[in-house]
Amino acid sequence: MIPILPSGDVDRTVGFYQGLGFALHHRQAKPYPYLAFSWRAVSIHFGRTPDGVDGAREDFACLIAVDDVTDYHSHFAAQLRHLLGRVPSSGRPRLTRLRPGASRFTLVDPDGNNLIFVRRDEPNSLEYGGSPRLTGLAKSIDNARILRDYRVDPRAAFRSLDSALRRPKADDQCEDRATALAWMIELASDAGAEARLPGLIEELRKMQLSETELDSALAGLSDQNVVRRLHDGH
Repeated sequence: MIPILPSGDVDRTVGFYQGLGFALHHRQAKPYPYLAFSWRAVSIHFGRTPDGVDGAREDFACLIAVDDVTDYHSHFAAQLRHLLGRVPSSGRPRLTRLRPGASRFTLVDPDGNNLIFVRRDEPNSLEYGGSPRLTGLAKSIDNARILRDYRVDPRAAFRSLDSALRRPKADDQCEDRATALAWMIELASDAGAEARLPGLIEELRKMQLSETELDSALAGLSDQNVVRRLHDGH
C-alpha cells in the first residue's frame, strides 16, 4: 500500500524529499497537486491538504516497516545534516532520536506528516499504559518508555513523568525518582519544555546520588553523557 499524505507547498515538499534522497516520479499541478516519490522500497505520494485541516496539528502519519531501523535513521540524519547543517529534534522538519535497542523512529516533514519507520520484528505484545505488575512511579516510568520508544511521543512521555512526580505515592523508590528526573531532562527539548531544564537539573543534583545510583538513573537514556554533564555542571 502507498500512503497519500497532504502537502501544503509542492515546491517545499519536492525540495525536502529529494534532499533526503527520494526520487520524484510524478509531479502534477492541475487539476489538483499530486506528487509521487520512492526511495529504496519506500513509496510515498502527496496530494492537496484537505479543507479545514489545522496546519499546526500533526494528525497525518504512516507506518513504514523495514528490516533495520538503524540504517534508515543514519541515512536521514546524514541527509538532514547536509540539508540543514544539523539534525533537528524539534520543530519541522525533525527526526526523533533512535535509542539503543529501540525498534522505531519518526521522521516529521515540513507539513507535519509523521513517517514512522518500524522494525518488522517489533514485539507484538507491548503493555501500553504501564505494566500491570508495577505500581506508582515505577509504572509511570514504564508507561513513559512505551510513549517514548514505541509511540515516539516525547511530549506525552514527559507529561506522564511530570504528573507522577507531582503526585508521589508512599511506595515510590528514590531510584525511580532519580530515573524519572533523568528521563525528563533528556526529553525536555523534544517535548518543548526547555524552560523546565534548570529546575529539573537542580532537583536531580539535590538528590546527591552516588556514582552507582546516577549510573542506574541514566541507564535508559540514549546519550548518558549529555545528562551527566548537565548534572555535574560542565
